[in-house]
Amino acid sequence: MKVTADEDKRRGAGQCVPLAPDVFDQREGDGIVVLLDASPPEPSRVVVREAAGVCPGGAIGPGEGL
Repeated sequence: MKVTADEDKRRGAGQCVPLAPDVFDQREGDGIVVLLDASPPEPSRVVVREAAGVCPGGAIGPGEGL
């Protein structure tokens, strides 16, 4: 599974961070979401897909297998 995060679409809402804290974090200064793990393990697939769905800017994209 691959996860992508579009720098231009990120809004800093951070709704994905509580859902998948091993995959996403937020920068201190502006709250923009940071991708920590572009290839999370298989058990994370459902949670990462949910996190992508709640991202208001559509910044989290389906990579291969999402």
